[in-house]
Amino acid sequence: MKKNLITENDILRLYHRGLRRLEVKANDILTPAAKDKIKALGITLKIIESDYPHNYGSPDIKALDGNSNFTVVIGSDHTGFEIKKELSEYLRAKGFDVIDVGTFSKESCDYPDFADAVAQRVARREAPFGIIIDATGIPSAIVANKTPGIRAATCYNEFSARSAREHNNANIIALGARSLGIETIKSTVDVFFNTEFAGGRHQRRLDKLTAIERRLSKNKTNEL
Repeated sequence: MKKNLITENDILRLYHRGLRRLEVKANDILTPAAKDKIKALGITLKIIESDYPHNYGSPDIKALDGNSNFTVVIGSDHTGFEIKKELSEYLRAKGFDVIDVGTFSKESCDYPDFADAVAQRVARREAPFGIIIDATGIPSAIVANKTPGIRAATCYNEFSARSAREHNNANIIALGARSLGIETIKSTVDVFFNTEFAGGRHQRRLDKLTAIERRLSKNKTNEL
């Protein structure tokens, strides 16, 4: 069966032509950005001739050892609270054990508290991976990367998530609640957890990063 790729631009073009209801075949592929645009524009989506699960087109999340039931730590500030709730439910449905370190309301709070809480848990090996969410993902990544052994990457699509894991062996993914839609966030997280570290020349570069961390830590100790 032929697969049709439906993108965000396709949705926008059809919407401006008066589209308010979209029917797609089970074999068609909606990009995450297209799914987000459908939600944002209030378009009714119907899947026809479907023998597939409703989340077709999205890769199943697998741990790097092939076991989908592993622990992930998640935290956010108030801007990421709603995204954190939905993403946590999504991950639990996939078989993940999710440790939520807050925040637990929409009340204004400070992102360093929650980014650091996630980083410390991952650094202590309480979980192999962490997720941190704020408006853009950038400030929380800066905070998390202050902790030795943490490699937090702000990811904004599947390509950046794949590169963060494959090249940088990132152990925390930082996401922007006001930069990305929930479907894009889900697919980005899927790819992050599905991608293995490539090693080789990338390991050599990470070894240099570790050496820098150790040198700075030693210098700080000598100053004391």
